[in-house]
Amino acid sequence: MNYRLLSIEPLFYAIDGREIGRRPGFWICISRICSVDLRHDPAAGRAAPETEQRELLKSPQKIKILSISDVVVPLLHRQAGSERFEGIDVLISCGDLPPEYLSRLAHVFNAPLYYVAGNHDIRYRDTLPQGGFNLHGRLERIKGLNILGLEGSRWYNGGPFQYTESQMRAIIRRLRPTLWWQGGPDLVVTHAPPRYVHDAEDLCHRGFNCFRWLIDKYQPNYFIHGHIHRHFDDPAERVTQVDATKVVNTYAYHILEIETGPEGR
Repeated sequence: MNYRLLSIEPLFYAIDGREIGRRPGFWICISRICSVDLRHDPAAGRAAPETEQRELLKSPQKIKILSISDVVVPLLHRQAGSERFEGIDVLISCGDLPPEYLSRLAHVFNAPLYYVAGNHDIRYRDTLPQGGFNLHGRLERIKGLNILGLEGSRWYNGGPFQYTESQMRAIIRRLRPTLWWQGGPDLVVTHAPPRYVHDAEDLCHRGFNCFRWLIDKYQPNYFIHGHIHRHFDDPAERVTQVDATKVVNTYAYHILEIETGPEGR
């Protein structure tokens, strides 16, 4: 992959015209020369005029996210025209859902699909959600938010998408240069919960200690997960505040509306 330096100016840097973070001193504008993946970023590589870029970066945005996990909700697709579900910007799956279900919802809501696999998503080895983008082990800039994805659960029987604590910690360790360069995550998407937040004591449903480290270190605005099956009468029961981070159990489905500034937070 090749990069071409376009300019060095006070306090700006971006890739493909998209701001990727801030560091004191200067901003660098870089053009990336690479193939374009039309599935999830059809405009990649097409830079807007400089003034348009600056206005886009300064303007706050309100992002409406439909997050889903663990259980198929048979009538969810029929909600696409309702007021509550109007204007969904992004569809995010926290795992353990059939690929066909994800593809159908992405089509019905006309929204880009991002996902991480759960410990029961064994079909994903052969059949992926059509048009979806796998977030695992990546920090992506999506609609003005830095979104980090981590798949799977704690290891309990050797199945796919299961990780020991040390294995998951190693994945996060490899991401640290990217997390530093892009200013950390605004939103973390996982299947398993953090340790001691919404988790259980059996090995399968125990959370990851390294997820708590992520929260302590980077203080994302939101950390959304699945895996823990619980029905909620009140949406507020899904949310636990951990320092500056709202940890959300997205079992079945949940709607998040996040207002972002020029830095995503």
